[in-house]
Amino acid sequence: MIHIVFEQPNVEALRKAIELDETIQGDIIEIKDDFAVGPLLDIYETEGYQQRRDWWKQVLEYSPYTEQLNIVDDKLTVHNLINRLTENPEELVWIWMAQNAHDVCGYYWLMSQLKEYQGKIEVLYLNNLPFFNEKGNIFYPNHLSEILPKEFVKAKKLARPITLSEFEVDPDEWKKICNENSLVRFLEGGKKLMGKEIDFYDKDILSQMTGESQKLSKVISNVLNKMKIKTGDAFLVWRIREMQATGRLEVTGDWAKGWKDLGIKLAGVETKSTEPVNG
Repeated sequence: MIHIVFEQPNVEALRKAIELDETIQGDIIEIKDDFAVGPLLDIYETEGYQQRRDWWKQVLEYSPYTEQLNIVDDKLTVHNLINRLTENPEELVWIWMAQNAHDVCGYYWLMSQLKEYQGKIEVLYLNNLPFFNEKGNIFYPNHLSEILPKEFVKAKKLARPITLSEFEVDPDEWKKICNENSLVRFLEGGKKLMGKEIDFYDKDILSQMTGESQKLSKVISNVLNKMKIKTGDAFLVWRIREMQATGRLEVTGDWAKGWKDLGIKLAGVETKSTEPVNG
């Protein structure tokens, strides 16, 4: 059995669940790219793939993740997966996804390449389903990593084969999304994605900004904690750089030295006192 997830925290969450249930023992594979953001036009072609890599290179500049661009090769991951399915007719794949655009976009990108293996590919979509948290209260997780291992195990009952009809319809839906080529994708519900403008998350960033300088790390932490629809920290910082370039935000410090010592505030807002950057 092969388990596939779309976010790094989900790998550890699933690993802990597997430790509790031998019947779902198997390898865990992570699709590393976040297809909920960035260009998708001609994503399966060399030119489109390179355009996306170039975009990510720009986003990751100055971030702690610059080296990741060279180790993320989801195309190779899928190539190896297909070889394994071809060589082992009894192999079964479980695709895990929660109710968020990151997982759903990853599902579309992946399954569109696996039609030949219909019957071997099953999906577990934790869509609007209740689980118990550590305090015993019911909640509706947006990410697999939010689910306790013992609760995760219960989710195995949701596994079902991706139908032949879905292998016909879903790749067409994904192709439409790719051709639309919005740079942000929002999950409306079910598997319905809606393209949004590149500044979709700017309001979340600006809601945490004042005329007083704050450490960049503090701002990003606050944004991620309070935003209802999540995205990655590298994408948020890239948007901050873009807003700095257009004069909406002021940044003190040197981007080339990394995120650690940067200060950030609203541009053109006068205050009587300024919070120290290291405060």
